[in-house]
Amino acid sequence: MKVQELENELLALEPTEKAEAIQILTKTLSNGSLGITKTLGVMGGDACIDKTRLPVWLFVSLRHQGATDAELLNMYPHISAADLVNVWAYADAHPDEIETALREQEEAMQQEI
Repeated sequence: MKVQELENELLALEPTEKAEAIQILTKTLSNGSLGITKTLGVMGGDACIDKTRLPVWLFVSLRHQGATDAELLNMYPHISAADLVNVWAYADAHPDEIETALREQEEAMQQEI
């Protein structure tokens, strides 16, 4: 199946079927691991894309500011679309943690002003 054919098929799905397709893709892209790690001493122990110092909250913040996935991939060419899928899945699964990290980052920025 070609990508265009797959796109047409995906667009024809009902919303619940699309959600199921996303879950399937997330599982296959992440190979059973979310690709998100927390390491003491790295970015304050915040959840980051595996083998990077790029925290999940950063991408959530950029998305809140209107950045698209395509723009994020352009800004960070060393990450993959699978990394972004993992970021969004982690953020969805841990909303309180991400909101706390965003709030702490905002407070830190305010203190620097």
